[in-house]
Amino acid sequence: MNNKILIELEIPLIEEKYDLFIPINKKIGTIKSLIENSLMELTDNAYSPRQDTNFYSKDTGDIYDVNRTVRETDLKNGSRIILI
Repeated sequence: MNNKILIELEIPLIEEKYDLFIPINKKIGTIKSLIENSLMELTDNAYSPRQDTNFYSKDTGDIYDVNRTVRETDLKNGSRIILI
């Protein structure tokens, strides 16, 4: 069962936080796309995906590379990230 991690995702644009399980074998860019598409549905299109958004570490401010898998990053259970 070590194929997912639990993260806290903060989205300042809509002033929301979510606890999400994300797969460690998927690329950050794929996860970002899936989350943004889900946010569109959850917010009745109040949130719309943009090319220039990124995941940032809430603790360090580092940007997560969309071409790397979650496993290749420092993300782990309890990580806090921001989508801006």
